[in-house]
Amino acid sequence: MSFTLPQYHAPDFQETRFQSAPEARFEPAPKDGVAPEGYHATTIYPEYFKVGGRWLLAEESRMDCVAALRDGKIAAVEFRNLKAGEPVAVGRTEDASEGIYVYPFGFAEEKGEAETFAFRQCRSRETAYSMDYDSIYELLRHEKEHGRILWVMGPACAFDHDARAAFAALVRGGYVHGLLAGNALATHDLEASYLGTALGQDIYTQKSMPNGHYNHIDTLNAIRLCGSTAAFVEAGKAKDGIIYECVRNHIPYVLVGSVRDDGPLPEVYGNVYEGQDAMRALVREATTVICMASTLHTVATGNMTPSYRVVDGVVRPVYFYSVDVSEFAVNKLRDRGSLSVRTIVTNVQDFIVNVRKGVCGPATNRQGAERRSSAPCSFAIFCEIAVSADSRRCPARSPWRPGKPPRPA
Repeated sequence: MSFTLPQYHAPDFQETRFQSAPEARFEPAPKDGVAPEGYHATTIYPEYFKVGGRWLLAEESRMDCVAALRDGKIAAVEFRNLKAGEPVAVGRTEDASEGIYVYPFGFAEEKGEAETFAFRQCRSRETAYSMDYDSIYELLRHEKEHGRILWVMGPACAFDHDARAAFAALVRGGYVHGLLAGNALATHDLEASYLGTALGQDIYTQKSMPNGHYNHIDTLNAIRLCGSTAAFVEAGKAKDGIIYECVRNHIPYVLVGSVRDDGPLPEVYGNVYEGQDAMRALVREATTVICMASTLHTVATGNMTPSYRVVDGVVRPVYFYSVDVSEFAVNKLRDRGSLSVRTIVTNVQDFIVNVRKGVCGPATNRQGAERRSSAPCSFAIFCEIAVSADSRRCPARSPWRPGKPPRPA
């Protein structure tokens, strides 16, 4: 199975409806942060505006913004970033009749006639994801060389030994170009490296440690004493894991806080709008986005991710995945307008391990191998498999293996 980037088919602007369409109308913003009456709100799709007889594509778009004319180009600008007097597109139609054309069909593929009645058309725990996994492997191999892969992660990704080791391997392998998360993901990942626990629980044996409820705040305190996460890593306090590999491999990451955060880490954005701007700076470069187990950060990222990107003058698709064990979480993203998202309902810890194996090959113990049991299933393990969203690809973990695995180097 080989990956081929779909070709974009631009609208034919020689058609009569485009030739006879009026110029897009622009009105000045009445004051900072305020759009003129009747403003046009952008979508996730390619949008064209007729300016000076030419149809201009908004090259860096996002939904729920306004289209401002800046330096002869169309810019998708958040309301809060509008400046008084700058020209903003107005018009609520999208069919070129007001000089604005929204075009969702640029990457459309020919499809056969659909059945009027068919089973299993929605994506759920029962969906077959084998082809999705294989497609992701091929996509990531392509994007490693030709794109930018951005990951959005919730704290569940740091609570498991194998998942941390797997994602660390993805960073080392060149499959991570940026990371978006909150204070919790980074805190518990660094706690795991510093003290071997996440929220006081051993990340392999799941055994709660004495006074373990201190561990994450002890970790935060130690990092704040160092002055930064990078200084904590360079001091040898963290020796493995997600954030460790990002620091060592110079992978940019943005951590945006919430009202419930402890600490927080020195790098965490407390101002959510500054954090949103920092997130969008990474999103602007992303060609593939994979979100895992963080509804808040997933929806936020989805809101600022268009369905396309212009790279070296060529329009290409942006691939967007949402992975969560909750059907509600992945469906909420589509309900908020991210219509191009591909959803996978499964345990994110197993998802990371599977992806790591699919693109990096077998792990070694020195690099922090994933340790999935190959022993025959007992009844207890069988029950675990029965509730797995993708048991064929998620080998069971035996709860009876004695001892703790050696720490990754």
